[in-house]
Amino acid sequence: MDLLLWRHAEAVDGIPDHARELTARGHRQAEAVAAWLKARKPKRLRVLASPTMRTRQTVAAFTDDFEVVDTLSPDHGVADLLGATGWPDGGGAVMIVGHQPPLGRLAALLLSGQEADWTIKKGALWWFTNRVRNGETQTVLRAVIPADLA
Repeated sequence: MDLLLWRHAEAVDGIPDHARELTARGHRQAEAVAAWLKARKPKRLRVLASPTMRTRQTVAAFTDDFEVVDTLSPDHGVADLLGATGWPDGGGAVMIVGHQPPLGRLAALLLSGQEADWTIKKGALWWFTNRVRNGETQTVLRAVIPADLA
């Protein structure tokens, strides 16, 4: 299974939090990562987004075929993200378009075995896969694409 974590691009400050929109720079970040991803996207990619405006605008640069999942909002945790994706046993590939700190904590869990306060930069994409070697399931980091290098 592939699991892609895409943090929303740069958004304006303000209240209410869920209504914050992308800045002009944020739109450029989303477009850059979307272009990189379109050239490399895995087959059978299921795309899930937080219900916030900034995540929906970020993912819209890539596709209009995505599901809004309430448990991907900023106030939910790693268990909610994993529950939405089916990692590591689900088939195909799933991409979460979401927020800090849950995305960073999930990346830490996948790579180190425990949650930690890691940061995924705004607009960046982290791509994981898993495999079985000698009867042991392993997590592999396939790519980290910051928005300014996409």
